[in-house]
Amino acid sequence: MNVTVHSRARHFRTVTFDAQHNAVRLIEQRLLPHTFQLVSALNFQETARAIQDMVVRGAGAIGATAAYGLAQGARAFRGRDLAKFLGHVERVCDTLKAARPTAVDPFNAIKFVRQAMRAGQTVEEQQALALAAAEEFADEDVRHCEDIGRHGAKLIRNGMNILTHCNAGWLAFVDVGSATAPIYAAQAQGRKFHVYCDETRPRSQGATLTAWELAQQKISHQVIADNAAGHLMQRGKIDLVIVGSDRTLGRTGEVANKIGTYTKAVLARRHGIPFYVAIPLSTIDWNLKSGFDIPIEERHESEVLGAWGVVANPKSATRKPRSARPLYVRVANPTSGALNPGFDVTPAELITGIITPMGILKPRQLWAKRRELGLTTQALP
Repeated sequence: MNVTVHSRARHFRTVTFDAQHNAVRLIEQRLLPHTFQLVSALNFQETARAIQDMVVRGAGAIGATAAYGLAQGARAFRGRDLAKFLGHVERVCDTLKAARPTAVDPFNAIKFVRQAMRAGQTVEEQQALALAAAEEFADEDVRHCEDIGRHGAKLIRNGMNILTHCNAGWLAFVDVGSATAPIYAAQAQGRKFHVYCDETRPRSQGATLTAWELAQQKISHQVIADNAAGHLMQRGKIDLVIVGSDRTLGRTGEVANKIGTYTKAVLARRHGIPFYVAIPLSTIDWNLKSGFDIPIEERHESEVLGAWGVVANPKSATRKPRSARPLYVRVANPTSGALNPGFDVTPAELITGIITPMGILKPRQLWAKRRELGLTTQALP
């Protein structure tokens, strides 16, 4: 998407690869919306830490980052011994997979790159194939999001009020986004609508990232407190909910997404509001049989007990603060601890439809259409 930096609009991808320096280039998302900055992860360990520490976050973005990280680690190997190389690659994969456990995109990305590498007969050939496959995975992520936008745009009518949760925008993918793709496509088609961005505590990615994206794109929007959504639904002020997913079970249609998604799905069902989930194919897990089997990441309690922000003069709250240096402020009682699950699971029966690159499907249709959706090998029993 285009980002206005120093009064000049430029196109950026969330993650790219610098082949000359064997570095993964990322937008430092922890500094947004106050500072736009690109950073480089110089080895696969740094790339894994960037995923773990949420320099880069979002299903598709960490998938592409893991793909590039694998290529990066493979290219860093020195020598011609194929057995030693494969042992090194195994360590690289294990490091990247351990960075964040809930999202399935990194696992699918690594699998995709590893399969492509097997065609190489030498270390050098496998290194070249790894980077080519990582680039292909990133490009496919963009194509899938564009297709999601094309299919999902028809859900958005003039005058609608749309609710989003967390950030499933272009910052969460290589470009375009999943939940935002229909929004951007509808805007391009000339439709006028309004978006409510759940703040999405504890990291507030809705308030910081989705709102920043929509502001860059000049789309009408407002940030709301997470607990305000039910009130707005009750008053008829929300017409449609679109969220993303970090792991969607192909067998059951259950969706793991940022904590609070399940709550919004329950509220939407109570008020008869369509609730859609937008996913690229890399977000589908064809193996797990139950949402209770999805590993739910438990993040550090500090995210709940405090908040990150910048110092601004409350008398000029609409102005950009002079200093954009982020500060952590403790909010909660100083002697209290916190529980911080990063994700929850929404049952299939609460989901109106899943917007995929192949079209809009009912959750239970995923398994019936598994071949069309890219399952080329037999899933685990």
